[in-house]
Amino acid sequence: MAGRGGGGELRLLGTWSSPWVIQVRVALGMKGLSYEYTEEDLSSKSDLLLRSNPVHEKVPVLIHGGRPVCESLVVLEYIDETWGATGTPQLLPADPYDRATARFWTNYVNDTFFPSWKVLFRSTAAEQRAEAFKNVVPRVEALERAFGECSKGKAFFGGDDAGLVDVALGSHLVWIKVVDEVAGANLLDEAKFPGLAAWAERFLAVDAVRQVMPDAGDVLKQYKGFLAKWTAGAGSS
Repeated sequence: MAGRGGGGELRLLGTWSSPWVIQVRVALGMKGLSYEYTEEDLSSKSDLLLRSNPVHEKVPVLIHGGRPVCESLVVLEYIDETWGATGTPQLLPADPYDRATARFWTNYVNDTFFPSWKVLFRSTAAEQRAEAFKNVVPRVEALERAFGECSKGKAFFGGDDAGLVDVALGSHLVWIKVVDEVAGANLLDEAKFPGLAAWAERFLAVDAVRQVMPDAGDVLKQYKGFLAKWTAGAGSS
């Protein structure tokens, strides 16, 4: 399928439940772009993936007109710049200061929130989970404040439409929900984080998100498989 507005065909290499791949699929949907999606088996990586991303050998990889673009944040900005005049929402705002602020909080999601939350994700015992949950809460508190500042009273971090920060954080929502279910927790507690809790519902209702967000039941099944492997590995060490 040909991508509209930038010239050349679009192909995305990914895995169905990866938040980093979900980010790119949401952005492509927001821009109204059609593309060929190829599901990768990361235990047996395709020659195309290895040729397209020889440095990291990871997904997502967006191939546009035969040329690969790698790393999710780089891909998101490439999409926004290449298809910036299509009459669709922009991931980054026009104002330079607002752009810098969006990049700052996107980096915060990737470099501060996610590593902290990943400890909770990888926890297999109740005590581990309780400690990890306690440690990630301050990261969510910072994001609650950021939402108030960035949204300026509107629906999304990006204002009236979802933007870069929305896509970066929102791609993790199904995983946050699944980990909460297993841990008996509620990270985006409406009582503590009313802005983020309401934002999450709005983001998941966006058409481009609904079309690509994986089913929580399928993700839960995958996560329980991960936990079983990690628990077995810990027991054999």
